[in-house]
Amino acid sequence: MAFSLTSDQIMAMAPDDSSAKAGRDLARQAKWGNLGANGSAAWGECQGSGAKPYQTSADLTEIAFKCSCPSRKFPCKHGLGLLLLLAKEPAAFATTEMPEWTNQWMAGRQERSEKKVKKAEEPAKAVDEESRAKRAAKREQKVDDGVADLSRWLEDAVRHGLADLQGKPYQFWEGQAKRLVDAQASGLARLVRECGGIVSSGSHWQDRLLDRLARIHLLLEAYRRIDALPAPLACELRNLIGYNVPQEEVLARAGINDTWYVTGQSVEEDERLKSQRTWLYGETTGKSALVLAFAFGNAYLDTSLLPGTKVEAEIVYFPGNTQSRALIKSRRGQPCPYNSIPCSANTVNSVFAAWGESLAKNPWTELCPVALKDVRAVPIDGGKLWELQDEAGHCIQMSTTRDVAWSIMALSRGAPMNLFGEWNGRRIYPLSVSQEGRFMRCNAFVAK
Repeated sequence: MAFSLTSDQIMAMAPDDSSAKAGRDLARQAKWGNLGANGSAAWGECQGSGAKPYQTSADLTEIAFKCSCPSRKFPCKHGLGLLLLLAKEPAAFATTEMPEWTNQWMAGRQERSEKKVKKAEEPAKAVDEESRAKRAAKREQKVDDGVADLSRWLEDAVRHGLADLQGKPYQFWEGQAKRLVDAQASGLARLVRECGGIVSSGSHWQDRLLDRLARIHLLLEAYRRIDALPAPLACELRNLIGYNVPQEEVLARAGINDTWYVTGQSVEEDERLKSQRTWLYGETTGKSALVLAFAFGNAYLDTSLLPGTKVEAEIVYFPGNTQSRALIKSRRGQPCPYNSIPCSANTVNSVFAAWGESLAKNPWTELCPVALKDVRAVPIDGGKLWELQDEAGHCIQMSTTRDVAWSIMALSRGAPMNLFGEWNGRRIYPLSVSQEGRFMRCNAFVAK
């Protein structure tokens, strides 16, 4: 049984520092009983404070965990300890039949996966077309009214001047956003809320706010002419407004088989909603893909796509002009680690070229994946600002914390490295770096 994830990759899944420390402490054979593993799962029993040991299982194909302990963290310390021990001492895991508790869990996961694929492949059920048309027309009218209301609000805001907007209370932005939510235009609501944050984002906020308001205006004008737009761009526009394409419809589309490198991952939290962006790169196709995951409240984010690993999989893209967002349709085998970020671009100008291509396909593009080869991290003004410099001496600004920036510098020792990140048109936010056969997630620089 071959298991190829490294300890660093496993530790990157830890939900917090205390779980990471406890997981390391449990990565000892003496702590476990009934250890076993095969090509798809690993399992073991860890004695806790109670009379019965905790039964812990891990899916090795799509990294996931199941434990009988009462912890609400995911993965719990027992799941981390089990995988760490498997990476460190694989000989401790006997190749035996799964215990019933692991077998039931794995069978359930397989059944749910098969049902999901089967449901996507089933012919659409007969629906009442007249009722569906009425519901669609009702929503279209709500959205049209919301767009008209936002247009008036935007005109009033601009007429009073940008300086007037900085003094507006929170309710000025939130009130308009709530009206858009009521109009079933949640995408527009998000853009308005973000405007409220821009006015308090520091120097040159006026430039950033004007850019955002101009994009909203362009979006509203385009929506009024949506019937005249090419179908792929119209799909992008409807998604920005807040129309969602059901996953079943997406999974029913033709997929692309390739070896997909997980090049970077970022997580954002907005009140109780966690959003995770995972970027993939196709080894043969050279295509990029964005896999989104969401978790509300105490729910867990997907841990099956680990930066620094590659997986044989079939992915399917959402309809649209950019061919960016995608879903995993099926996987084959375990994820395998890789050591060097795949990238061919080695100039800063390539970042601007990629950004221009994205904007040409979708003028509302907010983020663009960038993989740069042989660049250096350069501190500016004593480390208050940081730039990436290519071999020709051209620079672009980085957006990250001071600790992460200095850690990148320490890892690379000032020498050229490969870097993957998200470019927003002004700055690049680094997500992962590699050099001399070592891959590191940038958020892993925060000690756990």
